[in-house]
Amino acid sequence: MGQHKDAPLRSDAQRNRERILEVALVELTRASDAPLSTIARKAGVGQGTFYRNFPNREALVLEVYRYEVQQVCDAACQLLHTRPPDQALREWMDRLVQYAMAKAGLADAIRRATSALGSLAGVGRGPLTHAVAVLLEANEKAGTIRPGVTPDDFLLAIAGLWQIDPHGEWQTRAGRLMDLVMDGLKAGAPGR
Repeated sequence: MGQHKDAPLRSDAQRNRERILEVALVELTRASDAPLSTIARKAGVGQGTFYRNFPNREALVLEVYRYEVQQVCDAACQLLHTRPPDQALREWMDRLVQYAMAKAGLADAIRRATSALGSLAGVGRGPLTHAVAVLLEANEKAGTIRPGVTPDDFLLAIAGLWQIDPHGEWQTRAGRLMDLVMDGLKAGAPGR
């Protein structure tokens, strides 16, 4: 009986894939142009196995990005369970900043891989948009932000984050940017 296209990977194949992603995260964070051969070697897989999982650099970079973004996105629901909606949103924005600045090499790799798309937001559209939507919806229901803000609005508003130099004084600049976005979201909120 043949395996369906969407069937789960065999456990050894899944382990290989996860090992490649773990090594790629470390190597791409260190240097955006890390050789794929180095990543395969450090992951302990052959070139064939590597390219079966990730046919090119872009496929690998985007998968690492999706995995990492999922971690940030999962934090949205965790924060909403333990904080008021506006505090959860602002703390989540700080986590996004921390992720973006800590993964400078990965961000460079993502920029290169997604340059044809013109926008980083387009790559992680699913989980990132979902996390933003959950946070915005909770805030709109609580009356803590202006009504009608969409996830696309929010992602465009924070797009400047990806232009901040992670090797400079990013904490102050990123904090100020996130405060400006938060102030803009609160302007016209019915609960104010």
